Amino acid sequence: MRAQPFPRERRHTAYFLREIRAYAPVFLGAEIDMTAVRRHQQDARARGDRFSTVTYVLYAAARVLAAHPAANAALRDRLRPRVAHYDTVAAKLTLDKTMGGRRVVLSAVLPDVHLRSLRDIAEETARFRDGDPDTMPEFAGVRALHRLPGPLGQLAYRLGTRPLRRRITTNGTFSVTSLGHRPVTSFHSVGGTTVTLGLGAVTDRPVVRDGAVAVAPVLPLSLTFDHRMIDGAEAADVLGDIKQALESFDDDSGGPADHGVAAQHTVRP
Repeated sequence: MRAQPFPRERRHTAYFLREIRAYAPVFLGAEIDMTAVRRHQQDARARGDRFSTVTYVLYAAARVLAAHPAANAALRDRLRPRVAHYDTVAAKLTLDKTMGGRRVVLSAVLPDVHLRSLRDIAEETARFRDGDPDTMPEFAGVRALHRLPGPLGQLAYRLGTRPLRRRITTNGTFSVTSLGHRPVTSFHSVGGTTVTLGLGAVTDRPVVRDGAVAVAPVLPLSLTFDHRMIDGAEAADVLGDIKQALESFDDDSGGPADHGVAAQHTVRP
């Protein structure tokens, strides 16, 4: 046996896991018929655009969360619990990256994602996917945490993520994480937000349409919700609305839809 110090590059993950201990997760799941999305992907590819499955989920889910303010909120659960309702939707996307020579999970926050076009979301996710976290300015805070001694790093993480006004820039208002690049059929994660979506791999599966069996690309989509914030019925409505949005996907304009939600980083306790 050979014992080693805990790697610095994983300290931010350890700090995050300590912070979400109070989270009360409940897990839901649904299968999404991605036929409409696949059709849109093919049409977009013919025009020179490439949109990933994650891009479509971010696009659809952000618009659904804008219509469910109770699920687009955050809780500071201490001696005096406070709930923040945000007037914008920000998505936290997890990334499989290499930092300091070690494979780690990092997260990037996309602000005002409910107002962004599919192309904007695709370009932003590609920038984070292909960028170097050892040099990107968006990950300077994580690099700074790694340089601090353990207890001081945990304190700095708390100061940066606990205040509700800062939460939207560090955690977003909902989370999306994907293992769809691997043969994963079920994936439930806790992203530190009221709603976390987990994506598995899209595979061809038998489905029933109009009483007949057909083969369709199916996405296993999980939704983890914090039971302190919302109940199962609300969470099921969110998941059902995301399923409906993806299965009937049609974005002719390629631009952001107007859902009457102001793009302001406003917190309403």
